[in-house]
Amino acid sequence: MSSDSSCQMKYYSFSLFILLFVFLSGCSPDIRNLDSKGTAIICFGDSLTWGAGAEPGKDYPSFLARALGMEVQNAGVNGNKSADGLARIERDVLSKNPRLVIVEFGANDFFQKIPPEETLANLARIVDLIQEKGAAVALVEVRTSLPMVSYNLKDLRNLAREKKALFIKDILSGIIFDPALKSDQIHPNSAGYEIMAQRIYKKIRPLLK
Repeated sequence: MSSDSSCQMKYYSFSLFILLFVFLSGCSPDIRNLDSKGTAIICFGDSLTWGAGAEPGKDYPSFLARALGMEVQNAGVNGNKSADGLARIERDVLSKNPRLVIVEFGANDFFQKIPPEETLANLARIVDLIQEKGAAVALVEVRTSLPMVSYNLKDLRNLAREKKALFIKDILSGIIFDPALKSDQIHPNSAGYEIMAQRIYKKIRPLLK
């Protein structure tokens, strides 16, 4: 190979590397507070976070802790609406030195006929408070049943994008209609929660490197 050909090959290889770097950089998640100085991984939500229907130690935060190999705090409360989460966020999240908070609310707002706009406003405030504390946020989308398809907080993805939070889509997909994965009409069983944890793990693991 001539010296000119060798130089051209090196040039093309370098150019390809630069293009690949730019492409991958553009595809990296634009998440606020990835450099958080906090230490706690906190799951913040309602009964789906608390673990209604699960065997002891088989709620999704427990499965997630084992997958990550680190402590994960369960700040779920059975029956909570987004307003309830907002009311207790200082005690259960902000005071715990959060690094990453996985936020899951909405189903109980639907059952209590809370207007979607109010739920989204509460979630926006929750995200703001967590980010102001210096932690990253993952927003979990919940769709529980066919009647709720029209109430799936369709603007939640936009909220996540606007706030630079991680968006985790339709966490109950394939679970909610499978009797083998449910403890009742609404909640997963232990096997269902393990699937939830796996889905969340895949999304958040790159953020914790």
